[in-house]
Amino acid sequence: MIRFCSLFSGSSGNCLFVGTDRTKILIDAGISGKRIIEALCSIGENPSDISAVLISHEHSDHIRSAGIISRKLDVPIYANVSTWGSMEHSIGPVKVENKRFFNTGEELVIGDICVNTFSIPHDASDPVGFNFTADNRKITTATDIGHINKKLLEHFDSSDLILLESNHDVEMLKVGPYPWSLKKRILGDNGHLSNEMAGKVIAYMAKKGTKKFLLGHLSRENNFPELAYQTVYNVLSENQICPGEDIELSVALRDRVGKVIEL
Repeated sequence: MIRFCSLFSGSSGNCLFVGTDRTKILIDAGISGKRIIEALCSIGENPSDISAVLISHEHSDHIRSAGIISRKLDVPIYANVSTWGSMEHSIGPVKVENKRFFNTGEELVIGDICVNTFSIPHDASDPVGFNFTADNRKITTATDIGHINKKLLEHFDSSDLILLESNHDVEMLKVGPYPWSLKKRILGDNGHLSNEMAGKVIAYMAKKGTKKFLLGHLSRENNFPELAYQTVYNVLSENQICPGEDIELSVALRDRVGKVIEL
């Protein structure tokens, strides 16, 4: 059995948990170390059992307490070479033996979990998404995505669960308070995925057999959970897919721990 939980997911901070009985992994650590440890305890996980922290990219909402977690729990941080180069000055000292490097596209084995890394289109040094496989179950996490392409969809294939970015409502973003330069960045090919596009991706993957979906990395200023869910729901309905019957669809919240999903 493999378990997954979104501890925090949103533009203000991100940390996800995936684990088996033997291996416990955090994906990103963009919220305070104290809150991450409290969140782990709240889902019945002992923080001292954490095996590794994986970093998707170097933006602060993904690395804020990575160094703190590594030092406090004496666990390794895994990131690719470019990400290490961009984040090392921000996370404080990390033991040499806890600095782990991978090449994007490489397969890692951490305990009894197989981790595949893949490139995502975002304005960072070398951002990645992750596939986690254990007990013949596959979980995919992919946020901070400027656009969807064929290669990404191939990495999503055969997933039992996908956490996918549903960052913003396009109209909210356009009329919102952000300066035009930031709006342009978010809407660009290396920015963030909209609710509408998330819905299209989920409809496509649902038709290919994936049954469980989480909407993640919602913007605090340009989205809200009910809107993200309803927009995706509408796209699915247009494709004759009914959440609650054909698939499971939920929203990973920015400021609170989600439910533990067991596969």
